[in-house]
Amino acid sequence: MDFYGGKSLFSFIAEEGNAPQELNDQELQFSPRRAPIKNATFQFNGRVNVPIQPATAMDAYQEMNDQELQFSPPSPESPWTLSPHHTPSPSLLYHCIASLHRHEGNIYSIAVSKGIVFTGSESNRIRAWKQPDCMERGYLKASSGEIRAVLAYGNILFSAHKDLKIRIWNFAVSDNFRAKKVFTLPKRSSFLMFPKRNTQQHKDCVSCMAYYHAEGLLYTGSYDKTVKVWRVSDKKCVDSFVAHEDSVNALLVNQDDGCVFTCSVDGSVKIWRRVYRENSHTLTMTLKFQQSPVNALALSSSFNNCFLYSGSSDGTINFWEKERFSGRFNHGGFLQGHRFAVLCLVAIEKLLFSGSEDTTIRVWRREEGSYFHECLAVLDGHRGPVRCLAACLEMEKVVMGFLVYSASLDQTFKVWRVKVLPEENRCLDYREVVSDSRSKVMEYEMSPVLSPSWVKKKLKGRLFSIDHGHQIRD
Repeated sequence: MDFYGGKSLFSFIAEEGNAPQELNDQELQFSPRRAPIKNATFQFNGRVNVPIQPATAMDAYQEMNDQELQFSPPSPESPWTLSPHHTPSPSLLYHCIASLHRHEGNIYSIAVSKGIVFTGSESNRIRAWKQPDCMERGYLKASSGEIRAVLAYGNILFSAHKDLKIRIWNFAVSDNFRAKKVFTLPKRSSFLMFPKRNTQQHKDCVSCMAYYHAEGLLYTGSYDKTVKVWRVSDKKCVDSFVAHEDSVNALLVNQDDGCVFTCSVDGSVKIWRRVYRENSHTLTMTLKFQQSPVNALALSSSFNNCFLYSGSSDGTINFWEKERFSGRFNHGGFLQGHRFAVLCLVAIEKLLFSGSEDTTIRVWRREEGSYFHECLAVLDGHRGPVRCLAACLEMEKVVMGFLVYSASLDQTFKVWRVKVLPEENRCLDYREVVSDSRSKVMEYEMSPVLSPSWVKKKLKGRLFSIDHGHQIRD
């Protein structure tokens, strides 16, 4: 598997970007849907599982879903298009129900709350879309564009902008979508006659955010290597600390105990806790098993167990399990399957969705009571690196259903409907798996899902250049 240096994130934008800032509604076009490649096997420490495909189970499942999945065709003015159903295994059914091509630039972040999907992009508008048909409901406009991160909780939306400020919005969902900016962090100085740089403000791009619901604390991570903690109730920055030796790429909060997780270009994942009865934070554990940058984090927490996942630039996904009594995180293994960097992760229920620089989205399922993970499907509709993901549970009578939202550096935004049946898998002979894996690698290299221009630049190494020591980021 190829490895790219520590300064290699998302610079595909630098090669392909420089698009207009404002959104042009008349430029929305249909995006063609590509046929998916066959699902590859998954190897974990020498053990390989692939789905069984009994004809009876497949027929019954297909018949059930043919009756359940009925969609009305899009209106003539709609930018969305439906794609056919796909059944890579009897355990999972997925299809892309909507696809939007954007001429004004790339989507950097996605957030979902109250039946509304928010997308932040290179423009200064945050678009709001209705679930599940994803028809546009409206937008929120700020004075600064290039919105690198959006986060939604209840009727509150947080957004991070190019001017290094965080804006907080209230929105209402009714017949008409309404939104209003409440305030901006950090607060403006009262000394307007003598303007100066706010010392509480980040010094570089705000790359990620997380919200601790119980305490009303907003965490922001930045390329300036720091994490800042904002108390939303009084708009104050209550703590700021240098978290890593390089850019902070992602952070999240365990809502059960307030534990904070951060990851960085320096290749490490760190765990932080608030000091009792104080606002300061202390480092409790550093997880480092590779030299490549760590780009994404996801937490799968339930009553019985808690798993932490991290996606790296070498294409692997490491995972750790939390000990019930000590609270320590023990390394459980890693998931292999992506050919290039893992850029985004989403964990929901027992599923993990991973988006990669290789343009694919993989769907993983953890086996109950074990460390084993099975790759159920590979979603390959994009033609550029998958930059961000979001997912939510969709109520179903018989099967577990999900809506998955993905945005790629090919300037497309897609919506997937995924349905999962109870676990069905079997073990194969190791020699049979090795032979099958080699044939699939050859098939992938002969028919890559990457766009030709992207592959050409990738092979030349132009996507990961460093100019006079300055990191080229997305």
